[in-house]
Amino acid sequence: MAKVCAVTGKKPVRGNKYSIRGIAKKKKGIGLNITGKTKRRFQPNLMWKRIWNPEEKRFIRLRLSAAALRTIDKVGIGPVLRKMKADKAKANSK
Repeated sequence: MAKVCAVTGKKPVRGNKYSIRGIAKKKKGIGLNITGKTKRRFQPNLMWKRIWNPEEKRFIRLRLSAAALRTIDKVGIGPVLRKMKADKAKANSK
């Protein structure tokens, strides 16, 4: 299963991990040097949540990011679900 948020569409992104050596200049050192770079993935903060939908009078189970939970708290589950359905219909019509 893909690690993608159902609401925001957040997914893993690629980046680098840097190995640093030396003493910082503000600590009276000569400076920090990057001695190595390693590829890594930044994972989204996803969790499965059961959310009550009062319009349909049932629970909906979604895989959401923390940012999506904040969005649902702010605008409510109804508008978020309507936007998700509209986006899905738009994607299917293409």
